[in-house]
Amino acid sequence: MKTIIFAVAGYNLAETGRHIEIAKACRDHFNILFLSYGGNFENLIEDEGFNLIRMEPRLTEKQLQHVKKALNGETLNTVGYFSAGEMTPRVENEIKLFKEINPACVLTGWCQSIFISTRIAKVPFINVLHSTSITEYYEAGLQSWPDRRNYPWLRKIFSEEQLNRFASNLVLRMKLPAKSFNILAKKYGIREFKNFIEVLGGDYTLLADIPQWVGLKNIRSNLHYIGPLPYKSKQEIPEEILNMSKDKPVVYFAMGSSGKPKLIAEIIEGFKDKPYRIIAPVKSHINNMNIKIPDNVIITDFLPAHRVNPLADVSVIHGGQNTVMNACLSGTPIVGIGMHAEQQANLDACVRKGFAIRIFKREASAEKILRAIEKILNNNKAKEEVNKFKNELAQWNGPVNAATFLCEKFGED
Repeated sequence: MKTIIFAVAGYNLAETGRHIEIAKACRDHFNILFLSYGGNFENLIEDEGFNLIRMEPRLTEKQLQHVKKALNGETLNTVGYFSAGEMTPRVENEIKLFKEINPACVLTGWCQSIFISTRIAKVPFINVLHSTSITEYYEAGLQSWPDRRNYPWLRKIFSEEQLNRFASNLVLRMKLPAKSFNILAKKYGIREFKNFIEVLGGDYTLLADIPQWVGLKNIRSNLHYIGPLPYKSKQEIPEEILNMSKDKPVVYFAMGSSGKPKLIAEIIEGFKDKPYRIIAPVKSHINNMNIKIPDNVIITDFLPAHRVNPLADVSVIHGGQNTVMNACLSGTPIVGIGMHAEQQANLDACVRKGFAIRIFKREASAEKILRAIEKILNNNKAKEEVNKFKNELAQWNGPVNAATFLCEKFGED
């Protein structure tokens, strides 16, 4: 059988989980090999029985902290995590590995050196993205103005449509976020990139959502909708959640691999004496913080969201792709606080469909979130719309569709 490489950002649960689900659907048709440079979620790959190469140089704690800041929208460049110098040894090692293994293709999401090494080695590169991270999204003028620059005086001068159009055009014009990749492109003699969205674009791109989500009129022929890729973890649900009283509305409060600890702590404490039961898999974000956990809040490590989220009546989330899709598949309206532009975009897509409220990150507070929860819980139309979309998503099997595509393009001759 031919070999497929899954290059994952092992520090990102959603990224790792998406690729595990595709790999599980492909394991009878290809030899599967994972590679990663570090992160807390590498063990999930081996737990599923896949071979994993722990690539060198390993991510340092300093680099992982920088990535976390970028995921929280706290760096100037929130998409280009590493310098050209940091990526160069990775690119060299990847090219060497490709020569040894001769993979049929390489899939990734945000293992960023792969964007360069596959192009140099001329190995088919497939990125697993979503409709809010492709050129067509920005050409449609759908990217909202960044929250950290969302000042009241701007909205007095410009309409939302004007700001969104300007922000979208700016993304397509800006070369700065692609600087590290263009340094490497010049070094290795491949074409330079006009913007970071071009960097992301693979020979093929698999979109982990469906046409109805964003509603783009046309996409290029090398882009393919496959449907959502929720990670179906084998992890057990804690007994305290299974036995939780259902006497009040249940809130699922999850911030994925991003999320600001101070804001998370404020939200948790804000739930005190409120008429809700809260499931909050945010333990990793608030370790070593002095927080008084209210009696109606259950704090846990990461949970099998595909099984826990359906227990809730509303999801309070950060807007990561998998978190959003899990909420939609669970039929729960959304209150969202996007940490960076991509998460904003995912939440905006849900707002346009009528089942979400997005709170500006720089204005987020426990009080505003609680008001939004109450508002959306009393919005019957939001519940109808999310259930409608849930039924549309249910018609798509993302892992199987991805495996079918890979077999057709790269399977045995």
